[in-house]
Amino acid sequence: IHDSNQDPKEWFTVLALVNQTLKYSSAREINDVLPYLKFSRQDRKDETRVPISAKVVADTISLYADRVISLDIHNPAIQGFYTIPFDNLYSFPFVVQSVKNKINFNPENTVVMGPDAGGAQKAAAFAKRLGIDNVAVGYKTREKPGEVKSLKILGDVSGKDVIIVDDIIDSGGTLINSAKALRENGAKKIYVYCTHALFTKGTEELEKAFDLIIIGDTIKRQESEKIKIIPLAPLFAEAIYRISEGESLSELFD
Repeated sequence: IHDSNQDPKEWFTVLALVNQTLKYSSAREINDVLPYLKFSRQDRKDETRVPISAKVVADTISLYADRVISLDIHNPAIQGFYTIPFDNLYSFPFVVQSVKNKINFNPENTVVMGPDAGGAQKAAAFAKRLGIDNVAVGYKTREKPGEVKSLKILGDVSGKDVIIVDDIIDSGGTLINSAKALRENGAKKIYVYCTHALFTKGTEELEKAFDLIIIGDTIKRQESEKIKIIPLAPLFAEAIYRISEGESLSELFD
């Protein structure tokens, strides 16, 4: 089980060296459990003369390990980069009850939102499990990477509470812009659930923008009045048990 709190360079180097050590020490099987899969967001060449970092990591892991277990990877398509079995777990079915316990909402007056078009399907699946029928999607345009030019809301949020769901909070810029656009469109309380909390620009602006921020513990963070953490170790424990016993993983997400 590899520590996602490490610096990315150290994380990658240690992972590669430990895998090779285990392989050359005649380990019967090597399973890499990676709570947050680093380098997974660079999954294509978006300009010339740059690496496809997710592919480099996949090639290196596949060289020595026999299986990878991770959670809510940014682009599920990168599983195709691996030549070994890759189990991408989904946190949403597991955290639904915890979210219900932390947010007091009325399903008829609540909207689940994906912050961009890529998150629409995820938002719809999350809404279904929460018993919510209303789904919205954010549409954003960028002038350059990391800088959102404008964000529009597709869906009716006026007078409603909104729960945004996403896989990663990086700087939080997109989420802050989403919250701003929601309030401009008449939304009342605004919550967010994200699996991996990077918080590369801190939490101050995020805490101002949202009524509550719920995150997973794949990366170690501190709770506050507006930040609540859902432990995900039981999900990994169940997945590891099922794999070791040859039982179905899909039953975890039914």
